[in-house]
Amino acid sequence: MWLASLVPFADDPLIPAIEVDPNSVTPGAIGFVVTFAIAAAVVGLIFDMVRRVRRVRYRSEINEKLDAEANPPVGD
Repeated sequence: MWLASLVPFADDPLIPAIEVDPNSVTPGAIGFVVTFAIAAAVVGLIFDMVRRVRRVRYRSEINEKLDAEANPPVGD
């Protein structure tokens, strides 16, 4: 594998391979809760950002209409 060439001592026979139980290295319930909390925070921030952008856009449209009514164009 090309990835093994990136690790300097990957094939060294003096360094024993690490045997790891795959069930003991899972993130578990705490990892799930933290990941879920981060995802919920991101979704909440996205909704808040969309609401604020929409509010700014509506305010600018209303200001343009009020400016147009206050200063009608002069026709020739």
